Amino acid sequence: MTTSHCPYCSLQCGMTLTREGRSLTVGPWESFPVNEGALCRKGWTSAGLRGHRERLTTPLVRDRAADGTRGELRPATWDEALDLVAARLTAIRAEDGPDAVAVFGAGGLTNEKGYQLGKLARVALGTSQIDYNGRWCMSSAASAGLRALGLDRGLPFPLADVERADVLVLAGSNLAETAPPAARHLDRLRERGGRVVVVDPRRTPTADRADLHLAPVPGTDLALALGVLHLVVAAGAVDEDYVAARTSGFEAVRRSVTSWWPEQVERVTGIAAAEVRALADLLIATAARGGRVMVLTARGVEQHSQGSDTVLAWINVALALGMPGREGAGYGCLTGQGNGQGGREHGQKADQLPGYRLITDPAARAHVAGVWGVHPDSLPGKGRSAYELLEALGTPGGPRALLVHGSNIVVSAPNATHVTERLAALDLLVVADLVLSETAAIADVVLPVTQWAEETGTMTNLEGRVVLRQRAVTPPAGVRTDLEVIAALAERLGSPVPFATDPEEVFAELGRASAGGPADYSGITYDRIRAEHGVFWPCPATDAAPDGTAGAPHPGTPRLFAERFGHPDGRARFLVTEFRGAAEQPCADFPLHLTTGRVLGQYQSGAQTRRVAGLPDTGPFVELHPQLARRLGTADGELLTVRTRRGAMRAPARVVETIRPDTVFVPFHWVGANRLTNDALDPASRMPEFKVCAAAVSA
Repeated sequence: MTTSHCPYCSLQCGMTLTREGRSLTVGPWESFPVNEGALCRKGWTSAGLRGHRERLTTPLVRDRAADGTRGELRPATWDEALDLVAARLTAIRAEDGPDAVAVFGAGGLTNEKGYQLGKLARVALGTSQIDYNGRWCMSSAASAGLRALGLDRGLPFPLADVERADVLVLAGSNLAETAPPAARHLDRLRERGGRVVVVDPRRTPTADRADLHLAPVPGTDLALALGVLHLVVAAGAVDEDYVAARTSGFEAVRRSVTSWWPEQVERVTGIAAAEVRALADLLIATAARGGRVMVLTARGVEQHSQGSDTVLAWINVALALGMPGREGAGYGCLTGQGNGQGGREHGQKADQLPGYRLITDPAARAHVAGVWGVHPDSLPGKGRSAYELLEALGTPGGPRALLVHGSNIVVSAPNATHVTERLAALDLLVVADLVLSETAAIADVVLPVTQWAEETGTMTNLEGRVVLRQRAVTPPAGVRTDLEVIAALAERLGSPVPFATDPEEVFAELGRASAGGPADYSGITYDRIRAEHGVFWPCPATDAAPDGTAGAPHPGTPRLFAERFGHPDGRARFLVTEFRGAAEQPCADFPLHLTTGRVLGQYQSGAQTRRVAGLPDTGPFVELHPQLARRLGTADGELLTVRTRRGAMRAPARVVETIRPDTVFVPFHWVGANRLTNDALDPASRMPEFKVCAAAVSA
C-alpha cells in the first residue's frame, strides 16, 4: 500500500493506493488532515485509466509532404520522435530566433515538472515564450493578492480554519461540487452557529448550504463588493485602529465607494437592495461583537475582465473589518487545478522564475542563473501571457513551434475555434499526454507520458501545503515521465547544463533555486513531507538565530499575515477599483448572459474523467430557467443552439428554477462551451473572461 494524493483538484486529498495483481485500488487515508479519508467520486474512481484501451504507450508522428500536406499519425520509436522534434526546433530557432519556439505547461503538472519545463524553455531553448493554463485558473486572485497583501498564496491559512469563521462569504464558488470533501467545513461551521453566504447567479448545491444566497447578474460581482464596503463605511463599522496600524491607502478607497448605495447596487447587479443590506449588516454585526469574517473567492468572480479588481474589492472589505491575519478570518482564494498554486511558483509563468521571483529582477536572475550554472544575461526576458501566446502562434513574429505538456488547449481555451486555427498554423505542434486528447489529435508529434500513480512528485495544494504523490505502480512499457522527456530534449538541443530525471533530485534543485524568494521551498524535503503530512511554504532551510546566523530547521508557515503583510513595510494596501462591467453586454441579437462552470462528475477539459467508466458522462447541456424555456418554446431534454459572436454549439436543454431567467449555463468539460466564451482579458492578470458573454439561444 502506498500513500499518495488525488490526481484532480487543488485539495490534493490524501488516499492510499493498493496494487493487487494488475489492478490498482483506491482507499482512504484517514490521517491526512485535508480530507480525513473522504474522497469525491472522481477520487474514488481515479484508478480508472489504469490499463485503459485509449492509453498511449508509443510515440506518434505525423508525416508532412513536401507541399506541407499533413498525413495521419503513425507509431514511431522514442528516438525517432525525439530526434525529429529536436531537429525541427533547432532549425526553427536558427531561422527565426529562440522566441519562434514556445512552451505551454499546466497547473496539473508536479512542481518538479513545472520547474524543469521553465528551465527547458529558458536554458535549452532560450525562449521567453512560456506560459501555462494556470493563467486561466487563479491569476486574477494572484494579481490582487500580490498588490494588496504582498504575497500570493491561495489560502493564507489551513483549510480547516474555514469552519472556525463566524461568517463565511463564498464569492463565485460552488465548493460542494468542485471540491466535495471540503464542503464538510461549511457544515461544521453552521453546526457551531456560523453563517454561510454564497454569491452565485445559480442556486448550486453550495448555495443550498447557505443562510443567504445572492444571485447577481453575471459580470457585476465587483459592484456588490463596492456596495458592501459602502455600507460598512456608512455604519461607522470600519476597524479604524487596524486600518491605521496595518494598512495604507484607505482614505482613497473610502471616497471611491460613496456612490455605491444599495439601490445603485441593485440597479447594476439585480440583487435586491434589502439583500445587499442584509449581507452588510451580517458582516458589521459579526465584527462588532469580535467575531470572525472570512471571504473566499473562486473562478466565478475571478474569470472576468475585471476579475482582479473584484478580488481587490473583497480584500478591501476584509481589511476594513480588520480580519486578515486573525485565525479563522480574512481573505483567501479557492484554487482550482491540482497544482494551480505550485505550478506558477517555479517558472511556468511568462514573468516568473523559481521561488515566485520576477524574471525582470536582476537579483532574481542572478540567483537562479547561479543555481542553473548559466550566465544571468543568457536568460530571456518576460514573454506573452497564455492567451496572448496562443493568439500569436503561426503569425508573423509569433512562435512557429509549440511544446504542450499536460494541457488540452482545444477544449479549455477561450474562443477555442480561433485558438485551434492558430494551433493548425504552426510548423510544429508537440503534445505530451497520456491519452489522445483533442489537442494531441491535431499534433505533429505525440509523446506518451506517465500518469499520477506511475510517478513520484510534489504538488502544492490550495493551502500552500506541499504534498508528495508517490509512485504506486510501474508505468506501461513504452511510456516515459515528463522529466525524462524534458531531459532527452534538452540533451538533443545542446543544453549547456544537464537536466536531472530523478524527481527527488529535481526537487532539491528547485529548493535551492527558490531559496530566499517569496515561495521559499529550501527547507522542504521528501522526508519531511512524509513525516509531517505536507509542509507549508514559505519554509526556508533554517530559522535565523538571534545573532543573525542560521538556526534550527524552519517549521513551515501554516498561517500568514499574523504580524505583517508581504510588502516591505509590512502593511497591506487598500486599492481603489472602478466598476466597468463585462466586456460584452447583451443586445438585441445576443440578449442573454452565458456563464460556464464545472459539474460534479467531470474535471477540467475531461480528457481523463470522460474516459473513466465509473464517472457519469452525460455530455454538455444548456441550463436555463423555465421562464426562458417558455419564451423559446422548448422543454427539458430538447436540443438547443447557443450562439455568441465567436461560435455556436448544440446541446439538450436542462430546465431548472435555480438559475437567473436572463442567464444560461453550459459546463466546459466537453468541446463546445469554449467555442462560445469571450477572450477579453483582465488588464492586470491577463485572465480571459470565461464567466460571462452575450449569447442567443434558440430551439
